[in-house]
Amino acid sequence: MKGIVEERAVELGEYILENRTTVRGAAKKFGISKSTVHTAVTYQNASSG
Repeated sequence: MKGIVEERAVELGEYILENRTTVRGAAKKFGISKSTVHTAVTYQNASSG
């Protein structure tokens, strides 16, 4: 399960950066809630350091 969460976090982060979009834009694109995007990206950031 951890691998799936990490993959999603990376995919969302890359999408946000490459498309210069917001959490809201990423949520709409992937069909998930804003809080899910925020949680995933925050998780990835916290586990990187």
